[in-house]
Amino acid sequence: MSLSPRNRTVASCTVLLVTLGAGVTACSSDGHPLSASPYDATDQVSFNAPVGDGKKANPDKPLEITAEDSGGRITDVTATDATGRYVAGELSADGSRWHSTSPLAANARYTVRVSTENGDGAPGRKVLAFDTGRPTTKKRLGVEFGPKAGTYGVGQPVTAELSKPLKDKAARKVVERALKVVSQPAVQGTWHWVDNKTLHYRPREYWPAHATIRAYSNLEGIKVAERLWGGKTKPLKLTTGDRVEAVTDAAAHSMAVYRNGKVIKEIPITTGKPGFETRNGVKVVLGKEYFVRMRSTSIGIAEGSAESYDLPVYYATRVTWSGEYVHAAPWSTGSQGSANVSHGCTGMSTANAAWFFKTVRAGDLVKVVNSNGDMMPAFGNGHGEWNLDWQNWQKGSALVEGPSPEERARLSPVSA
Repeated sequence: MSLSPRNRTVASCTVLLVTLGAGVTACSSDGHPLSASPYDATDQVSFNAPVGDGKKANPDKPLEITAEDSGGRITDVTATDATGRYVAGELSADGSRWHSTSPLAANARYTVRVSTENGDGAPGRKVLAFDTGRPTTKKRLGVEFGPKAGTYGVGQPVTAELSKPLKDKAARKVVERALKVVSQPAVQGTWHWVDNKTLHYRPREYWPAHATIRAYSNLEGIKVAERLWGGKTKPLKLTTGDRVEAVTDAAAHSMAVYRNGKVIKEIPITTGKPGFETRNGVKVVLGKEYFVRMRSTSIGIAEGSAESYDLPVYYATRVTWSGEYVHAAPWSTGSQGSANVSHGCTGMSTANAAWFFKTVRAGDLVKVVNSNGDMMPAFGNGHGEWNLDWQNWQKGSALVEGPSPEERARLSPVSA
């Protein structure tokens, strides 16, 4: 049907556009059609969602809104659920159709606000509420955030462990969009898929000192893949302390410990000898153990060989899961500061190890330079995430698309 503007007596009108689809009109008195209050656009638009009589929409299907009046058009659509989550969507260029592009949640209530205008330019409005049904399957995708709540160093990544593996990129995109990490102060960061069940999140640079970090999920009730829906997830809150970083120079046999950019202690050390060189790169403190019994068999050295050992070790700060520590090594004090004689750990006097043990916390940074050892891997042996540059880190996100063919050609021009 065609709707004509109502009679009005006004003089001028200014239209104010507000983001997220709200339109506000500020008018004096004129006969311009935009000066009127929005008319009821019920007969001008149609929805594919059932309304009333206890009927519920299928969350598997996208929401569609169509302009029924050939002379009118849809100008804006805002759809939110009861928790305030917005539904992304696309409006056709001619305003004849809007459809959702992000999945609807199951067992949820939605409010949809549609703005229109008729052939004479008069604004219309329709508000619709509807419910979605429960999913037809009981399969749920659980997410567990890590580490446990607490205060960490600025190198600590946030982790997310899924209850089921996901290989499909479309499903990964749904999950990644729903897993949120926000910090105060705000920083740029992204998720990286370590494997089919594990994601790690880190900012472009280290976290700011004394930041508050929150991780939460909007996945509940969202369809992830065929017969798989998002489940409830417990949110996580972390804080960071001072920026504490230990820089170990294997060639100089010295460690400099920094707090918020200033050197607070320099320590003579010994690192891995030839054949057992300490790994280069950035490592993150995983934990602290006052006493550890270290046996050579744990790193593949046969018992009874010339390199075998079985030692009580104190003030051990762990930096890899395979057994690399910063620890007290009173048996090598004669070499500390002058030679590398360990089997890969960083050794120091008992007094210095006790000081280091009390100074650092999980998430603090230990960076090794000038060693002949391999580079610390990004994953699999602790937290080596910081050894990936930002560009390569982003490649692990399902939401970051690679360069276009034109961009690849520009970055790698063909020689004449």
